[in-house]
Amino acid sequence: MPQQITLVLSPKQAADVAYRTALAARKLGIREDEIALVRVVKRSIDARQRAPKVNLSLEVYVDREPTPAPVHFDYPDVSHGTEIIIVGSGPAGLFAALRSIELGYRPILLERGREVSARKVDIARINRNGAVDPESNYAFGEGGAGTFSDGKLFTRSKKRGDYHRALQALVFHGAAPEILYEAHPHIGTDKLPYIIVRICRTITDAGGSVLFERKVTDLLLRDGRIRGVRCGDETIEGAAVVLATGHSARDIYELLHKRGVRLEAKPFAMGVRIEHPQALIDSIQYHCAERGEYLPAASYSLVSQQNGRGVYSFCMCPGGFIVPAMTDAAQSVVNGMSPSGRTSPYANSGLVTEVRLADFEHLRPEWGELAGLRFQQQFEELARRQGGDCQIAPAQRVTDFVAGRSSGTLPSTSYIPGITPSRLDRWMPAFIADGLRSGLKTFGQRMRGFVTDQAVVVGVESRTSTPVRIPRDPATLMHPEIEGLFPAGEGAGYAGGIISAALDGERIAEAIARYVG
Repeated sequence: MPQQITLVLSPKQAADVAYRTALAARKLGIREDEIALVRVVKRSIDARQRAPKVNLSLEVYVDREPTPAPVHFDYPDVSHGTEIIIVGSGPAGLFAALRSIELGYRPILLERGREVSARKVDIARINRNGAVDPESNYAFGEGGAGTFSDGKLFTRSKKRGDYHRALQALVFHGAAPEILYEAHPHIGTDKLPYIIVRICRTITDAGGSVLFERKVTDLLLRDGRIRGVRCGDETIEGAAVVLATGHSARDIYELLHKRGVRLEAKPFAMGVRIEHPQALIDSIQYHCAERGEYLPAASYSLVSQQNGRGVYSFCMCPGGFIVPAMTDAAQSVVNGMSPSGRTSPYANSGLVTEVRLADFEHLRPEWGELAGLRFQQQFEELARRQGGDCQIAPAQRVTDFVAGRSSGTLPSTSYIPGITPSRLDRWMPAFIADGLRSGLKTFGQRMRGFVTDQAVVVGVESRTSTPVRIPRDPATLMHPEIEGLFPAGEGAGYAGGIISAALDGERIAEAIARYVG
């Protein structure tokens, strides 16, 4: 068995493989040439003191011990297996498909958007303030919203499935092995498309199908059971249907509502993207003028209670970019992403506050359980009217937002379509503007320099989660009233990120195996 040791090192020492190997040998009382492998199993940065330290947990293998084999998965041929339909190719859908193959079922994966290569062209057009294709954008297309994102893999929902196994599946499909041991692993928007394409190839190589530009327009419901779906004039049937459509597929909620499938309104959160110079965040977090070459771009996680509502940072992207995440030209929606090296000179994060059921109660008489969805849509359309042409977004210096005054000019930004000055607090719902302003004052006390005229808030960050939950039985994971319908992932209200969605997709595949038999 390998021996486990923990080292606390400077960032420079931690980056030196020879140094830590020699130190491990001394700590274990063995010769350095007796060591066959030193494997990092956990790495984290402790920046609480003036000089940041790196905590390394290591497994040390000596010559007489077998070293671990590379990560590998075997996917059987399921070309003649029972077919299940998976709607949506985001993390929940992809991992539901992979697990289904392992269990002997043939997935038919339906994606409303285009393949990665064509999707890149559509996204480039959006960034140039061109037309927004409602079916191919930052939210829709091969891999879903996760394909062009930071690729953060940290989750608190590890009890819902095999977290480490999900990371191993990503490594098998091309992710860097470092995600297996980093305390807050991420892949990067420059690496994710390649990994997503490889996952889809695994599905088709095993006999499954991945069908693009297949937008579900109706459900085949009969006698309280779903038999399949319609994509325009095309009918596709299967033994079960997984709905893994993500939180931006509003037409799916509307379709379910129209067809009498029970939905539930739920609380969610909305706000803005906040962007700082990365060097400023580094100096605050690492207590130094420059972070140097051995420390990664610094991140932060902030949360507070303001007048009884939670205000918090969300999806923080160090060394990243703000991107246009609307799915319709009538909206202004922004999100964040980072490349694997986190090399951008900017740091951005969602900054959001709770939206409660009571906040959109006035819309319930007309919209019923879709009232929150309509409230979210109104917020995005309002932001669009405050912005400029095309994807130009409304923005305000952070100091001006907190003080309640207009910004005559704006700092430079990573947001390629461009930003325009706007008094966000004048057109936002008052509880959102007040919550964000109070939260920023609190965060500025915790991180000296956070509230600065070098920082900007950009509108709006509205799709942190879905305002609608598709209910499911906790025992069967099936919709309680529609036999064979399995809601999954973020869009159904059961996940909040790449890994939690992937784990939920795996659980759904296992539930289908129990159902189909």
